[in-house]
Amino acid sequence: MGQEATVFSQILGFLPYNDFHVCVRRYDGNKGIRRFSCWEQFLAMAFAQLTHRESLRDIEVSLAAHQKNLYHAGFRSPVKRSTLAEANETRDWKIYADFAHSLVARARPLYADTELALDLDATVYARDATTIDLCLSLFPWAPSRYGHGGVKLHTMIDIHGSIPVFIDITHARVPDVLALDNVVPLPGSYVVMDRGYIDFQRLYRFNQASAYFVIRAKGDLQFRRRYSHPIDESTGLRCDQTIVLTGPKSSQRYPIPLRRISYYAPDKDTHFVFLTNDFLLPALTVADLYRHRWHVELFFRWIKQHLRIKRFLGTSPNSVKTQVWIAIAVYVLIAIIKKRLGLRHSLYTILQILSTTLFEKTPVQLVFQQYDENTSIPAVSNQLMLFNI
Repeated sequence: MGQEATVFSQILGFLPYNDFHVCVRRYDGNKGIRRFSCWEQFLAMAFAQLTHRESLRDIEVSLAAHQKNLYHAGFRSPVKRSTLAEANETRDWKIYADFAHSLVARARPLYADTELALDLDATVYARDATTIDLCLSLFPWAPSRYGHGGVKLHTMIDIHGSIPVFIDITHARVPDVLALDNVVPLPGSYVVMDRGYIDFQRLYRFNQASAYFVIRAKGDLQFRRRYSHPIDESTGLRCDQTIVLTGPKSSQRYPIPLRRISYYAPDKDTHFVFLTNDFLLPALTVADLYRHRWHVELFFRWIKQHLRIKRFLGTSPNSVKTQVWIAIAVYVLIAIIKKRLGLRHSLYTILQILSTTLFEKTPVQLVFQQYDENTSIPAVSNQLMLFNI
C-alpha cells in the first residue's frame, strides 16, 4: 500500500472482504441498517482487540481521537458506544463465527509445513475446553458451579500452527465430552484428548469414520489384556498392550480391541496411560502425540492473556459470542500476517507492535524492521510461543 495508508488499513487488507459480505448476506446482517454496518461493527471490535480497549466508552473515545483516519479504514460514520452496544446485542453472532472459519481456512495451508518433532505424516488435532468466569447476576443465562457464572470454550486446534478449527461456546455446566457430537472425525486424522473426553460410545465413532484418537485413560478402567507387545523401557515405555474392555457398559459401547500404552515421564515424575485405536503407530510416537496436546492449553493461555475475552462489553449470549468470535478472527488474522510478511516475531510481539502503531502511516513491514533496528531484544520472544519457526 502507499505511504498514506495507516497500519490499520494495511492489515485490514489481509482480510477477505468478499468472504465477510457473503457471511453478512447469509444472515441478513445489514437488513434495515442505514448506518454502522456489520463491517464497521467488526472493525470497531477488532480495533478493541488490537489496542486492548476495556469498555465501549474506551472504544468510542479512542476512535474519535483518530477521526480523520477512520474513513480510509472503512468507517463511514462516527462510532458511538450506544450504537456499538446495540449492534453487539442484535446482530447475529454467526456472521462473525462464519468469518472466523473463513480466516481459519486461509491460515491453515500457510502452516501446513510447520515442523513437528513427530514421525507422523498426518493431520493432528488437540481437543480441550476452558472456562471463562462471569458474574452470575449479570450473566444469568451462563450458570456454572458453586453459585458462579461462566462460559466454556470447547476447542479443537490443528497443532501444525495452533490454528483453531472448531470452537463451540456454551455455558460452563456443559460437559466437555458432549462437544464430541459436534465434529465429524476426518479419515486418517488423529485427535488427542485428555480423560475428560472418555466416552466409549462416542470414541467408537472414530473407528467408523476411519479416524484415530489418543486419549489418557482413567484409573478405574475395566479391561482384560489380550497381548503384550515388546517395548524398550529405557525410552520411558512401561507397557504396550492389546486389550478389550470388560465393563458392563463400556464393553457394549466399544466392542472391539483397544491399545493401551503406559509411559513414564521422568521430567514430571508421572506415569501416563493412553488408549488409542491405532495399532500400527510406534508406542513412543503415541506418547509424543499426547505431549503435543499442550498446544491447546497454550492457545487458551494466550487468548486469555492477550485478547479481550475475560471482560465482556455486553451481557447477552449474542454479545458474548460476537466478542469471542471476533477475538478469534483477530488471532487468526495475526497468524496470517505473520506468515504472509515472513515475520520471525512471536504473536505476542506482533500484537504489541500493532497496538501502538495502528494509525501510523508507515508500510507495515517497515514497522517491524524499525522495531528490530531499535531494540536489542531478539525478535523471537519466549512468552507464550505458539509459532516457533
